[in-house]
Amino acid sequence: MTPLLLQSGPLTLALRPEIGGCVEGFWCGDVPVLRSATAGSLKHARTSGSYPLVPFSNRVAKAELQWNGTSHPLVKNFAGEEHSIHGLGFERAWEVLESSNNFAMMSLEHRADRWWPFGFDASQTFKLGPDRLDVSLNITNQSPSAAPVGLGWHPYFVKRARSRISFAATGRWEMSADKLPTARTAVSGLDADAAFLDVDHCFDGWSGTAHLRDELLHVTLGSSLARLVVFTNDQKDFIAVEPVSHVNNAMNQADAAALGVVILQPGQSWSATMSIDVKSVK
Repeated sequence: MTPLLLQSGPLTLALRPEIGGCVEGFWCGDVPVLRSATAGSLKHARTSGSYPLVPFSNRVAKAELQWNGTSHPLVKNFAGEEHSIHGLGFERAWEVLESSNNFAMMSLEHRADRWWPFGFDASQTFKLGPDRLDVSLNITNQSPSAAPVGLGWHPYFVKRARSRISFAATGRWEMSADKLPTARTAVSGLDADAAFLDVDHCFDGWSGTAHLRDELLHVTLGSSLARLVVFTNDQKDFIAVEPVSHVNNAMNQADAAALGVVILQPGQSWSATMSIDVKSVK
């Protein structure tokens, strides 16, 4: 299908509502800001430039949600993984509610099923300016009981020869072999060249701003969320920098709320924002 295109100044954003409400491509002129596919060629949100994380981010251990004394089996949605990962928003088609040259709004309705035992409605907005993309993500609990929720995004920034990432944070969660958090280490954030960086961690106490600089662009990522998952290694041509609300597998922990999980009462809503500022350095 033809992507939904937004345009403002040198920035172009290609959206695929029917493929997880994802970003197919994001460019400054002809320079890709995010990992970008040829128009209409994208087959799954996992290979997109960015996709929404709803109603949780990262992993729910063993694809088994433990909530209020009840065990809820979930779908194992990544081949070769024993966990449930990144929610279901990126697996479903979203409906376009409104669009213009530089704005789009889309929605998703979920009714309780084996993917997630709590019904919810979600919406996304995209507003493109000449040097900035603003995105919002909203969720409303449509189940008859209180429900745990988490929000976030999974953008894949292009990793060029001189790519460098920097941000301030107060903690980093160490990871076990099965990619679940084990212990929190106090850190000041991250400031490193990305070419040979090997990282797959959730950082908390994030300042809400991260900088990615290379020989072509200076990109500033911002968010209302307080945690950041960063993933890359020397085999990847991208660096995933993911604003998220909660620590990996937080929903299965006794202190879920302290780890960032939001508990919504029936009919209650919650939203988050993300921005990507783009400056050409050529």
